[in-house]
Amino acid sequence: MDLTQRFNNQVYQIAVSLIRQFDEKVSGIEGILKLTLGEPDFNTPHHIKEAGKDAIEQNYSHYTGMSGLADVREAAALFLKQKYHLTYDYTNEVLVTIGATEAISASLLAILNPGDKVLLPAPIYPGYEPVITLAAAQPIYMDTTADDFVLTPAVLEKHLLEYGDAVKAVILNYPSNPTGVTYSKEQVKALAAVLKKYPVFVISDEIYSELSYDEEHVSIAEFLREQTILINGLSKSHAMTGWRVGFIFAPEALTKEIIKVHQYLVTAASTISQKAAVRALIEGIDDGLIMKEEYRGRRDFLYEKMTNFGFKVAKPAGAFYLFAKIPDHLEQDSMKFCVDLAQKAKLAVIPGIAFGKEAEGYIRLSYAASMEQLEEAVSRLNQYLLQA
Repeated sequence: MDLTQRFNNQVYQIAVSLIRQFDEKVSGIEGILKLTLGEPDFNTPHHIKEAGKDAIEQNYSHYTGMSGLADVREAAALFLKQKYHLTYDYTNEVLVTIGATEAISASLLAILNPGDKVLLPAPIYPGYEPVITLAAAQPIYMDTTADDFVLTPAVLEKHLLEYGDAVKAVILNYPSNPTGVTYSKEQVKALAAVLKKYPVFVISDEIYSELSYDEEHVSIAEFLREQTILINGLSKSHAMTGWRVGFIFAPEALTKEIIKVHQYLVTAASTISQKAAVRALIEGIDDGLIMKEEYRGRRDFLYEKMTNFGFKVAKPAGAFYLFAKIPDHLEQDSMKFCVDLAQKAKLAVIPGIAFGKEAEGYIRLSYAASMEQLEEAVSRLNQYLLQA
C-alpha cells in the first residue's frame, strides 16, 4: 500500500526552504563558520527568563483563551502605542500566536480562496509562498532589484492594475529579510495611498521593527489601519526565538475571522511563554536597544568589508542581514558559489536563489554573530577571493 501519493495535492508543490536545506547541507563540514540563519546570537534577557520560571512555579501550565492572556494582549497593544503610535483594542483586535510564522499562516489561510493572487515584493523571505500554495492561491512577485530592493508605488500599482480583482492581498516585509532594506515614513505613506484605492488585504510582517537603525520604524497600519493585518513578535527584538511568541493586530472585523483559523491550527500559544512576554513588553520595552547598537556596529563593519571586496550591496537599514551581489568575474549561480565557498573556505552564507529567481547572483549574510566570528568570516572570504 503506497500512501505517498494520497496527500493534499498542494503538498507536492512545496518543499523545505532552501535556507534550511543549504544550512543542513553544509553543517557537516568540519570547522564550518555559518552566517546562515536569522537567529540572534544574544540570549533572552535574564529578567524575562525569570518571569518564565515564575510562571512555571505559579502553575501557569493550562490553556489560555484562544486569543491569549488578557495581560499579554494589553501589554502588546501598549507596546505598539508607545513605539509606533498605533492604537488597538486588546480585547478584540490582538491575537497571540506561535511566533510570527503561525501569524502568517493563520492570516493567509483565513483570507485566501483557490485562485486568488497575492503580490509580494521580491526578493523576499521564502516563508510566505508555501502557505499561499497550500491555500491553492498564486504568489505574484514584484521585482524590486532595479530600485535597490524598495517597492515603489508605481511598481505596486502596475501589478494591482494588471491582475485586478484577482488580487486578494499584498504582503510587505520590512525591515526586509533578506535585504535589510526598510521604508521611510514618506515611502510607507506613498504605498498606503496606492493600496487604499483597492479592496485588498495588506499583510505587513514587521517582525524586525525594533531593529531599524537609521530612523524610527513606521508601520503601514498608521495610514491603512482598516486593510492591514499587522504581524509582529518577540523573536528578534528580545532574542526569544525559542519562546515562540508572535502577535496579530487587526481591526475587530478581521480578527474575529482570523481567530477561527488560529484556533484550529494551534488552540492557543504557550501560557508560560505568554507570561514571559508580559515582562518583555513592559519592563523590557527597550531591551532591544542594546542589541540594536551591537548589530549596527556589525553591519557597518561587514558592509565596508564586502564593498571593498567588490560586492555590490544596498546598505541595510534594518534587520541583521546583508544582501550582496556576487562580483561579475565569479560564479553567478548562487548555489554553486555558496557550495564552493563552504567547501574551500569553510564559510557558509545563504545563496540568493533561496529568496526567488530575482535574487539569483546574490548571497545573504547574517550578522547575528559575534564580531569575532564576523572578522574570521571576512578573513576566510578574503582568502577565497584571492584564490578565485
